[in-house]
Parts: sequence; structure tokens; C-alpha cells
Amino acid sequence: MIGLSLIEIRDGSLTRGGRRILDGVSIDIRPGQIVTLVGPNGAGKSALVKVALGLEILDRGEVRRAPNLRIGYQSQRLVLDQTLPLSVRRFLTLTHSQPVTLLQQTLADVGVPHLLDTGIHTLSGGEWQRVMLARAILRRPDLLVLDEPTQNVDIMGAVEIYQIVARLRDDIGCGVLMVSHDLNVVMAATDQVYCLNGHICCSGHPADVSRDREFQRLFGPAAAATLAIYPHNHDHTHAPDGSVGHGDGRGHEHGHEHHDHGHH
Repeated sequence: MIGLSLIEIRDGSLTRGGRRILDGVSIDIRPGQIVTLVGPNGAGKSALVKVALGLEILDRGEVRRAPNLRIGYQSQRLVLDQTLPLSVRRFLTLTHSQPVTLLQQTLADVGVPHLLDTGIHTLSGGEWQRVMLARAILRRPDLLVLDEPTQNVDIMGAVEIYQIVARLRDDIGCGVLMVSHDLNVVMAATDQVYCLNGHICCSGHPADVSRDREFQRLFGPAAAATLAIYPHNHDHTHAPDGSVGHGDGRGHEHGHEHHDHGHH
């Protein structure tokens, strides 16, 4: 089984400050698979991501990673000095120099090719999330780890970012591990869901998880109803600033059944 896995966590438990944060958690992430962690605040989602990244060590259980695993990581919060003049180009090359053609192509991959020489402090919320995503995929990772990739983005911008993630998964062939609160959108943009509340409450295909009693207990009986999973016919595009364009020929539908997108 591990031969097919990028990361496998088995029976993982983690205690910090006398509090059990993770209790017997097992997850498995495979190439080409979008795996999403959902759960209430304090459920241990970010802690589990840190375990996967090797930033936290389990008290009990084991973590297995594929050999020479390349990971691209988009953190939940990245605070930069507001007085520091930093362009998108400089931000993308802070840790590794990269040819400008690769920078331009990667920004094009996330829909913002025009931002290369823009100051990062002038970016909108949606533009900043896309630039962060571009930085995470620059080295063409085997596993893309995204902790709340649509923070400070409206619902339509969130749909667009999840579509970009799905397209990147197809283009790169990477696995994706995602943490999200966007239940109504992300549940339709993922292949496997783990509902976490210190332990795994339920897991599986999004449609199955949304009907699970434990899921409905955590998020309320209306949660499943708001998912409203139906095909999102992508005949329009959402710009990073939130504007919507129609009929420009860039629209597409994903060929994977689990990439349909739900709306409010």
C-alpha cells in the first residue's frame, strides 16, 4: 500500500500542553488525488499538516513518506514587513533563483501572468493567494500542501482557485493535501475527505461524508443541504479581483466527476 502513497500516517497521536490534539489518526495521500481535511476550529487540522510536513513529531504512530518526496507548501498565514518593498518576482525567488520564463509560466498557470513586477503589498486578497500558490508549485512538487488556500477570497474567487488546483493536479500529476473551511465549495472539488475532530470522525467520497451523521453533528444538519453538488459549467472566468468574464474561450469543464463545483 505504501508503494502507492506519497504520505501515509498510521494511528497518529499528538499531545501538546497536556491536551490530546490528535488521537489515532490515519490518512493516506496518493499521486493525483485531492485530499481535504475539514473540521471545526481546534480539531487538529493544522497540526496534522505539520505532522505530514515533518514539522511536528508524533507521540505515537508512524509517518511514511515516498522516497525523495518534493513538497510544495502554501501556509495559512505569511506575515511580511509592510515597509519592505518586495515585488512578486522577488518574493518567488527568495529561497531559490529561477529563470524569468519559469516565473512567467507559473504565474500564467495560476491566472496572474501580469503581476510579475507588481509590489506584493498592492495585491488583492485573491491575487495574493494565487501568488502564494505559484510559489508552492514552482519546483513542480510531488505533493502540494495547502492550508486554507482561499483565505480572504470571496465565494466565486474560491471556486476559481479550487479549479486552478484541480488543473495543476492534472498538469503536474501531484497529490494535494488541503485544509479548508469552504465546505460548500471544497467538498465538490476534492476526491477524498477526512472529517477531523481530534480523531477521524468520518472519511470517504464527499457525497458520502456529507450524509454522515457525525459530519452533520459537527457542522449542523443544514451543512449537507448547502453543498448542492452539481456541475459547474465553466463558460465564464473569475478574475483575481473578483470580476467575471464571459465567452472568452478560456472556459472548460474538468473531466473528473469529483471536480464539479457547488454554489450557494
